[in-house]
Amino acid sequence: MADKQNLTVLGIETSCDETAAAVVCGMPGGDAEILSNVVFSQLEEHAPYGGVVPEIAARAHIDRIDALTAQALSDADLSFKDLDGIAATAGPGLIGGVIVGLMTAKGIAAATGLPFVPVNHLEGHALTVRLTDEATFPYLLLLVSGGHCQLLIVEGVGHYQQLGTTIDDAVGEAFDKTAKLLRLGYPGGPAVEQAAKTGDAKRFALPRPLKGRPGYDFSFSGLKTAVRQAASELGELTEQDKADLCASFQAAAADSLADRTRRAMEKFSSEYGEDARHFVMAGGVAANSAIRCAMSTLAAKHGLAMVVPPPALCTDNGAMIAWAGLEQLSLEMSASAGSLGKTGSLEAPPRARWPLTDMKTT
Repeated sequence: MADKQNLTVLGIETSCDETAAAVVCGMPGGDAEILSNVVFSQLEEHAPYGGVVPEIAARAHIDRIDALTAQALSDADLSFKDLDGIAATAGPGLIGGVIVGLMTAKGIAAATGLPFVPVNHLEGHALTVRLTDEATFPYLLLLVSGGHCQLLIVEGVGHYQQLGTTIDDAVGEAFDKTAKLLRLGYPGGPAVEQAAKTGDAKRFALPRPLKGRPGYDFSFSGLKTAVRQAASELGELTEQDKADLCASFQAAAADSLADRTRRAMEKFSSEYGEDARHFVMAGGVAANSAIRCAMSTLAAKHGLAMVVPPPALCTDNGAMIAWAGLEQLSLEMSASAGSLGKTGSLEAPPRARWPLTDMKTT
């Protein structure tokens, strides 16, 4: 189309333990603005269990989703008639929660006649940097969260080349399990990072799984087991023991991530040459300052500009889903000379698993 026009999209996210809704306005490659971004965290509901309970999460989504959607529109000072589309996470995630948000969005789309966009939750994380910063395709992405740990080359919307993934636990899961083992509270990631600040990272010689080996995959199960063994050998843990274990664990996790990411950076630069300019880190673990520091140093050595979304947009939120939906709507407009149709089928199923390398929505 000759002149790009801004789009306004409502996004709904319910894949895990945050109920979220947001309205985003803008256009890829142009100005973008988050008009509202409402998140209800279920930390109190899940804290007694030391982790997310799927049934509790789904019920909490049901209780909150309508009010949060209304609040997102109110905060943006808009109504449904001001929107160009509705986007919602269709997976991957806890299937009960995914169903709640997906059916809510489908209902709104059916009632209003607005285009509906089923969004891959991981693509929401992958594209957030294009909402917040001037990141152009292609870029290398390290996606690190409680459920995912992947290295991908982001070639475009819906086009991802996966280089590596975890062969067992995600790094965020390892943080959570370490916190639970040491009784630091929930959520585990921030608790471990806080304890590590007063710890000695060299006290415990913890393993760096797969370090130095060919390939780009990750493994954190052995590291998690080593922490458990070290804690068991100490017996009754002092606060300093816990701090030292956290610091040692965090350093080992950062080293493991850096080793695999270094190899991916080398491949990315070799494959794309001068077009290889950006390294992006996204997902909840991207908020960890020690890991960010390690990745920043690594990116600088390889001549890549490191870009990380603001912490509030690294964790699950509706704005990333709205933006991913907006990106898809923009592509449709470009393909159809500016007209906006039904981008996603209302038959799009909820998915517990949905790899970024399989971006079909129906």
